[in-house]
Amino acid sequence: MEEKETKKVVRRVKKTSNKETVEVKKTKERIEDIKKPLEFSLVEVIIIILVTTLLVSVASGVIVFRNYGKLSVKVSTNGKDIGEIYEHYNYILNNYFGEVNKEELIDAAIGGMYNYLGDEYTTYIDKDNTNSLQEQLGGTYTGVGIEITMDNNKIVINRVFSNSPAFEAGLKKGDILIKLDDTDLSDKDSLFVSKSIKDNKEKDTFEITYLRDGKEYKTTLTKKLISIDSVESNEYEKVGYIKISTFSSVTAEQVKNAMTKFSKNIKSVVIDLRDNTGGYLTAAHEVSDLFLEKGQIIYNLEEKDGKKTSFAAKNGVTRKFDKIVILVNGNSASASEILTLALKENLDATVVGTKTYGKGTVQETKVLSSGAMVKYTTSHWLSPDGNSINKIGISPDIEVSDVSKQLDKALEVAK
Repeated sequence: MEEKETKKVVRRVKKTSNKETVEVKKTKERIEDIKKPLEFSLVEVIIIILVTTLLVSVASGVIVFRNYGKLSVKVSTNGKDIGEIYEHYNYILNNYFGEVNKEELIDAAIGGMYNYLGDEYTTYIDKDNTNSLQEQLGGTYTGVGIEITMDNNKIVINRVFSNSPAFEAGLKKGDILIKLDDTDLSDKDSLFVSKSIKDNKEKDTFEITYLRDGKEYKTTLTKKLISIDSVESNEYEKVGYIKISTFSSVTAEQVKNAMTKFSKNIKSVVIDLRDNTGGYLTAAHEVSDLFLEKGQIIYNLEEKDGKKTSFAAKNGVTRKFDKIVILVNGNSASASEILTLALKENLDATVVGTKTYGKGTVQETKVLSSGAMVKYTTSHWLSPDGNSINKIGISPDIEVSDVSKQLDKALEVAK
C-alpha cells in the first residue's frame, strides 16, 4: 500500500516538473502585477509566496512602517525548491486525514518563512490583529467610539473617543459591558463585542448594558465614522502640553491643531511621548516638520546595501517655541525616538524622564489575500547627526524615575 502511494507522489512530481520551468520564467512578470486582483494557479501562488519572502531585508522596529512606494528587487528562484513546496502543499491536501483550509495553510507557510528569519520585528499578524492595527494607525474606523479590553474575565472600557456616540452617551473608562442587545456577555470576550458591532452589515444601532459602581445602566449607540484621538493638549500657565499616544495618519494634523489653538502667551511646550511605542514613519516625519526650519534633517535611512538617504523638513515652522521639553520613558520607541532626536539635535530640546526603548529600525508591511499581514524589516534609521540608538535607547538629559514627578519636572524645565 505504501509503495503504491509513493509511486503516485513520484508521478505527480514528474508531471509538475515540466510546468515549473515555464512558471519560473514568468515569475518576474507576475511580481510586477502581484497587487492586481488576478486569479492564479496553485503553482503560481506558491512561486509568488516564495519570491515575496525573498524580498525581506535588514532589521526594524515593531510599529514604525516605511510608506515610500513599491519595492523593486531582482530575485532568482530555484525551480526545484519551489516544486518541493508545491509537492508538500499538494500532498497535505490530498492525503492528510483531517480537514485543511487552503487559505490558512498558505498563510501558515508564509508566516513560517518570515518567522524563520529570527528577527523579533519580522512576523506574521493574523487577520483580526491586522484590522485592529490598521484602524489604529489609519486614525479612523466605523464604530461606537470605545476601546475595550479584558480584565478578570470582564469586558471593560479602556478608552472613550471624544465626539463619538459613546462619549455623547456618557460612557466612561472603567465601565463594564454585560450585555450587547439581548446577548449576555458573561461568557464572551472583547473581540466578540468588537466584531459584533464593526462587522455587522445589517444594523447600525446597538443597545449596551453596562455596570458602573455596581449599578446597571443601559444606553443605545449608533455606529458612525470615528476619528481616533492620538493627541491630547493642555496649558499650564505659559507652557503648552501635547501628549502623543501613537503616530497615526492623522497625528500630524492633530498636533498642528493643538499648537495653533494654544493661547498667545504660550512660549514653551512639553511633548509627552511616554508609552508611545511608535507608528508610521511618515507621521514622525510630518510631526517633526511642524517644529523645524525647512531643510533641517529629520532622520537618515541606511539601506541593506549601505546606501544612506537624508530626509528633511519641507514646510517650515508652524509655531516657534522658546523651549521644547520632551518627556519619555522605557516604552517610548521607534517614531517617538525619531521625533525626540530630530528636536534634540536640531533645536536643543531637553529630554526628561527615563531611557527610551532603543528601536532604530524600519518596517514595511504586506497584507495577504486572507486579510492577514506580514511585516518585515528593511532598513535602519539614524538621527540627524548620524547616530544610531538601536538596542541602546536615548538617555534623558534630566533623569526622573518617579512617574508621579516626571510631568512636574518637565513643566519646571520648560518655564
